[in-house]
Amino acid sequence: QKKKLLEELGENKLPYVTPADADFHQLWKTKYSKLVFGKSDTVPEQLHQMVQEGFLTLRKHDCFFQDLVRIKGRDFVTPVSRILIGNPGYTYKYLNTRLFTVPWPTEGYDIKYCSPQIHDACKALIRLNDYLHIEAVKALQGQNLLETKEIKDTTVIDREQNCDTSLTDKGSVSKDQSSCVPEDNYISLKNRTSYNLTLLNYMDPVQMLYLKQEPYFGMGNMAVSWHHDENLVERSTVAVYSYSCEGSTVEGSSEQNQKGRDPAFWHVGLKVAWDIETPGLAIPLHQGDFYLMLDDLNLTHQHCVLAGYSPRFSSTHRVAECSRGTLEYILGQCELALQNLQTDSDSMVLSLKSLETAVIKQVEEIHNEVEFEWLRQFWFQGKRYLKCTDWWLKPMAKLEEFWKKMEIMTSLVLSEVGKEEQIEEQRKETIRCLLLVLTERQKLREEWTAR
Repeated sequence: QKKKLLEELGENKLPYVTPADADFHQLWKTKYSKLVFGKSDTVPEQLHQMVQEGFLTLRKHDCFFQDLVRIKGRDFVTPVSRILIGNPGYTYKYLNTRLFTVPWPTEGYDIKYCSPQIHDACKALIRLNDYLHIEAVKALQGQNLLETKEIKDTTVIDREQNCDTSLTDKGSVSKDQSSCVPEDNYISLKNRTSYNLTLLNYMDPVQMLYLKQEPYFGMGNMAVSWHHDENLVERSTVAVYSYSCEGSTVEGSSEQNQKGRDPAFWHVGLKVAWDIETPGLAIPLHQGDFYLMLDDLNLTHQHCVLAGYSPRFSSTHRVAECSRGTLEYILGQCELALQNLQTDSDSMVLSLKSLETAVIKQVEEIHNEVEFEWLRQFWFQGKRYLKCTDWWLKPMAKLEEFWKKMEIMTSLVLSEVGKEEQIEEQRKETIRCLLLVLTERQKLREEWTAR
């Protein structure tokens, strides 16, 4: 799609607007209304102070890391350094790389941090998380109020259809606002704003020898290319808090009638995905500003981050889709697989309870999942987490013990299919099933060794 779009553009660039342009607010209202912006002075000063001190603490302790990600079979080091902080045992996967949360202080969990300052930094981020959750709920409620009023004021639009598309999907403030809003809408709204982790970013543009140029609009240096955030709960809000260390060193461009964005300041860029009709937006991000991408904006639009001159931190709060991404989930999968392993009480010899193909297939697929989605993903880049906490070491040791047992289970299956008393048809079926999973395992082991 990108290649096709660039071919269509040729040497031309698409138009984009900034807040300095006369038509900026009209375009924002009509094409980007699900982007909500919060100025720094709307955030409590104490929260600013806690969070910004937290960023600097994490930086001082070398807790930000560049990730090695995989795009179309090739590995790249990200220009931005990152750390994931969130619910204990949660992970976030992007571009084939799984990040493991440094847990923020959570009741009921024994979390030992490497220093009291790192504890305070994580505590500040859960405070910010709570604040942005409330802001997101308010923003969604505000949009629903506006839409409800418009529905009441407009007779041309079919009321029933409008309720289905505009209100039902987005949640509502109260049940009595409109008779067509379902009762569970408020719960849906809350679920789509209850952030379970934040991906922190840091970059100092001065340290970067090369930054990509924004290709469609000519917006200048990009810290993060155009993308949709992945691995999120459907229609969930993404909240981003920005802290660019401007100080007195960064001043705006001296050109009086500068066109386009001021390259001295960081900006967030937005565009309608794969569209060359709608102008893009470039919005400056100053110290302590935040923005919210509501509802389906992350699906229908793409965003990028445009680098300024000063170093910048950001905290990007997400409702990660974690149905297969929590420690609780993978431990449950291991227990399910190991139900097929039994130990003789007298001889202590291990054997399999069932040789049914479906059971063997399930166990071997879980075996692959533990090895490639968890153990290798963790140890590939995982030692770096020890700069913050050793929280993940015990769970990883436990997963490794389970993995060793699954290795034994694979050997037992191979031993069984080698026995002559096996029924020929059953043996063939087991071998066919096993061969697929073992071929995949071998291929992935080679890939990970190369990485």
